[in-house]
Amino acid sequence: MLKTNTATAKPRRTPATAVRADRRMDILLAAEKLFAQHGYYAVSIRQIATEAEVPLALVGYYFGQKHELFHAIFEHWRHTYEERLALLAQARTAPRDERTLERMVHAFVDPVMRMRASPEGEYYALLVARELSYRTPDADRVLVDYFDPMAHAFIDALQDVCPNSSRGDAAWAYQFTLGALIHHMSDTRVRRLSRDECTPFDPAATPRLVRFVTAGIQALLVVRPPTPPPRSRSRSAT
Repeated sequence: MLKTNTATAKPRRTPATAVRADRRMDILLAAEKLFAQHGYYAVSIRQIATEAEVPLALVGYYFGQKHELFHAIFEHWRHTYEERLALLAQARTAPRDERTLERMVHAFVDPVMRMRASPEGEYYALLVARELSYRTPDADRVLVDYFDPMAHAFIDALQDVCPNSSRGDAAWAYQFTLGALIHHMSDTRVRRLSRDECTPFDPAATPRLVRFVTAGIQALLVVRPPTPPPRSRSRSAT
């Protein structure tokens, strides 16, 4: 039986690629947290490096300039946008019935609320609510790249189920929907207003939000009723 020489055995080393990947993610999460807490312009690259516990030069090595790091955060969450678009496409192409609009709203809202309820989504949700509310060149670039495609898809879907409504009214419906969603993602006041009956960001409140938004859209836009299935003619009628 072979014995291991503990005096000469070398410890197993973690692959360098894994170490680099972890440090890259540390930087990304540190930036996400600080941008969410203090705002994009109030945070320096040095502060991000300190939070991530990495050398200052490593931030630039992985991400380049600060605006590129900001953009990388949203790229990291691209799967959330893609899920929303996929669910919206499913709701739009499914057979039309009285709940089609509600399913479209659910596709827009539910992935975001599940992301907000996850531990890793907390700071990203706050970042979205904070930064995208302000008109800055960096935030506007993110809106164009990641959020405008979702907005146009949702507005197109609204016009599909509300063909007698104008593009302008459908755009207002989107904006009002977005406002309700962002407020729900970021506000903690509901606990005080409900006298501790409600929990902020509670994913269990998502069905309430969906019903509320659906009813608002129905009040603003003219929703086309579902087409009834063709009735077969009876023999007596022939």
